[in-house]
Amino acid sequence: MSTITASLCFLSGSKNPIKTLNLSPSNSITNSNSVRSWSSQVIKTSSSNSNRLSFNCRSASTIPFVSSKNYEFSDGSSEVELRLQLGAQDIQSYRDISVDANDNSLKIRIQRYGSLITLIETDHLFEKIKPAETIWYIDDDQLVVNLKKQDPDLKWPDIVESWDSLTVGSLQLLQGTAIFIVGDSTEINETVAREIAVGIGYTPLTTKELLETYAKQTIDSWVLTEGSDSVAEAESAILESLSSHVRAVVATLGGQQGAARRADKWQHLYAGFTVWLSQTEATDEDSAKEETRRHIQDARLAYSKADVVVKLQGWDSDQTKSVAQASLRAIKQLVLSDKNLPEQNTINCGSCQLMVYCFMLERDTVRCFLELKIWGL
Repeated sequence: MSTITASLCFLSGSKNPIKTLNLSPSNSITNSNSVRSWSSQVIKTSSSNSNRLSFNCRSASTIPFVSSKNYEFSDGSSEVELRLQLGAQDIQSYRDISVDANDNSLKIRIQRYGSLITLIETDHLFEKIKPAETIWYIDDDQLVVNLKKQDPDLKWPDIVESWDSLTVGSLQLLQGTAIFIVGDSTEINETVAREIAVGIGYTPLTTKELLETYAKQTIDSWVLTEGSDSVAEAESAILESLSSHVRAVVATLGGQQGAARRADKWQHLYAGFTVWLSQTEATDEDSAKEETRRHIQDARLAYSKADVVVKLQGWDSDQTKSVAQASLRAIKQLVLSDKNLPEQNTINCGSCQLMVYCFMLERDTVRCFLELKIWGL
């Protein structure tokens, strides 16, 4: 199986008991960043230096690789278990197996006839683990890897963060909260909103369609006859009505006629999570990051009120799922930073706001960051 992430198989309890053995120093290498284990026996590692979620979160998109979908995965609350079929791999010794775990990555390799074969490699586990508490052992023809979750309350749909696992996993985090897509392009807003809605089983709604049905004319003709202010006022009324909706992804109008472009029209958007799809001419990550920070600090730019910012370098409809996945990944990071967000949709820090912004400067390559915005600074 090979999947491309844009940044994001349950079994009943095993009949086989977990096997552990005290580890001698010669059988593992442990540091504060990763755990790499080549061993001649069953391994359990532990350390007080396990990595924790840092405030400044950065995650680079990778291409998770699994040799085939010939594995089993289960979530056991405080830990997840991965079972890989060894079958015809002809493992001669535990020394032929390498399990390299970091707080958000996993690489499993075997030595066969002097060559290294990768069974699974990803820099994007579904969420963070405690790498120093990784346990692995061989059970008949299966390699069993137990990973301790940093957040035991979060259910993992799969081992890797992908579009499929994000769409399933997002439901437990959103708890029915609506999502509003804002940005200068109505077309992009609608396309991405529809992709997200279909993926997570929400209702897709577009203010453009609702407004044109109400006015019995196109938005363009409305702007020509009555001006953009009239359209923005009408969309604000629509958003007020939609603010009581749950399990909906709402695409808003782009451009000057859009209510989201105006700071005094945001009161009803706060009813859900807001994702700003922002097109950029930045050519590298640093310049895009600086541009985003300027926008965040510019109170005159209404879009800067959004919870999530996804920066796009150009646009192609083929990118829709990647942008949708980046949006869900960012919302996931935001909610996990404050688990009360689905209930109160604000972080308890007075005049501040926790935001997640992602850069999509190359096709299917996304980096996401957490940032604290303190109003008045």
